[in-house]
Amino acid sequence: MSESKQQSEYLLGVNERELARLQFQHAIWGPVTQSFLQRLGTTAGWRCLDVGAGPGLVTTDLRELVGESGEVIALDPSELYITWLEQQVARRNWSNVRCIQGTAEEAPLPRGHFDIVFVRWVIAFVPNPGKFLARLAATLKPGGILAIQDYYYEALSLYPHGGPCDEMASIVRAYYRSAGGDAYITAKVPGWFRNHGLTLTDFTPTCLCGGPDSDVFEWAYQFFSQHIPLMADRGLISRDKAEALLADWKDHRNNRDTLFFSPLVVDVAGTLPQ
Repeated sequence: MSESKQQSEYLLGVNERELARLQFQHAIWGPVTQSFLQRLGTTAGWRCLDVGAGPGLVTTDLRELVGESGEVIALDPSELYITWLEQQVARRNWSNVRCIQGTAEEAPLPRGHFDIVFVRWVIAFVPNPGKFLARLAATLKPGGILAIQDYYYEALSLYPHGGPCDEMASIVRAYYRSAGGDAYITAKVPGWFRNHGLTLTDFTPTCLCGGPDSDVFEWAYQFFSQHIPLMADRGLISRDKAEALLADWKDHRNNRDTLFFSPLVVDVAGTLPQ
């Protein structure tokens, strides 16, 4: 798949601006991811697959946990992100981190190999999640863990209430659907795990909250200020609605009493029997 086609098909885009947003996002949500990895026991010597790795922000966390004796494979369809990550790997002289450009459905992945397969903010946009999970489950060794971190798109809100942004969660869910995505994807994962012989071992939702000067508010503002106009471009909302939503965000940003509550991000893990 060409880079231009990837950009048109992936709702959030593949470009330098999105790379910068992902880096900022990881600074905020990285501790949640790291806590998840630690709960799962990720440790030295483990063999890891980071699916939909993007620029490798979780890949780097995995490498720190497994050390020189472990192995990390980063898989992503984007040439931009894979090239950027390869440069970071070379700069760190990591010989046990390998980057593969491709998708989980098509890449040549070993069977029965990995201690952990990690999938963050990917499966919500996969065309056939059941097939996707079946392929990943086949790469696990006995006792291996398939770990997913993604949305159950509730809880998102701005306080004080009463403005156009009260509708924001339902608008984002429609935005996901417009690209074939599912903003409630994590609720379906336990059933898929059961169908593929995995035992559910973790299901932990997280909601972050902060005022107008907080990093989590800035993370949300960066996303919505970029994507609300794109929602209007797709015809999901009117231009007048887009302008009203952006104005409401700015009003909340200028209100010292504002609180932003993030959508739920859910950690879901399943283990393959020994």
